[in-house]
Amino acid sequence: MTNPAKYHIGLVIFPDMTQLDVTGPHQVFALMPETHVHLLWKTLQPVISTEGMTILPTTTFDNCPSLDVLCVPGGAGQVDMMVDTEVLEFLKLQGKTAKYVTSVCTGSLILAAAGLLQGYRAACHWAFRDQLAMLGVEVGTERVVIDRDRITGGGVTAGIDFGLIVAAHLCGEETAKLIQLLLEYNPAPPFNVGSPENAGKVLVEQVKKLGEQLIKASLIQTKQSAKLLGV
Repeated sequence: MTNPAKYHIGLVIFPDMTQLDVTGPHQVFALMPETHVHLLWKTLQPVISTEGMTILPTTTFDNCPSLDVLCVPGGAGQVDMMVDTEVLEFLKLQGKTAKYVTSVCTGSLILAAAGLLQGYRAACHWAFRDQLAMLGVEVGTERVVIDRDRITGGGVTAGIDFGLIVAAHLCGEETAKLIQLLLEYNPAPPFNVGSPENAGKVLVEQVKKLGEQLIKASLIQTKQSAKLLGV
């Protein structure tokens, strides 16, 4: 007989999410001992990421147990999730009892829209930091921001760093170190342009231009969410 899991981690997935926001942390969480990782959505139907990757949910919102870690990714679908009543209600419910309420990238905007980040410091993708601040959140620029029981990762690739920090909190630093070595996570990016501070104005503006449509759509929704939240 299989022993029951000591920890339950829930990764919310949704259409047009950024797959690495999910798969990065999932790779770490899957190696944690005594841990059950749930891929959560409204139904068990396949969910397609922005990049075209199909991911199968393992647990529906209705069947989700009480979570130790609630995690929300970002992605283009974040705009819709910020006004999805079923999603927001699920986050509020699990957020009441979860040991850690967490996110990667623009998932923090969804958490904030659910009223779960006001009064906390949190991280976000650099192009959306101003929008997170509009929702009454103190924005941190660290790769991973820890504020009490809120742990939030910055941009897309921060998900692995984020996952290792969560592993350390739940299972201890030595277990997290073991996982890091097992994954041979030893990043050495070929270019020093992974943050707006290092990339320079020209490259930053090029990236903003590429994401202009999403940034504008998100800004409209952020303003509406801020009004609903009264912040």
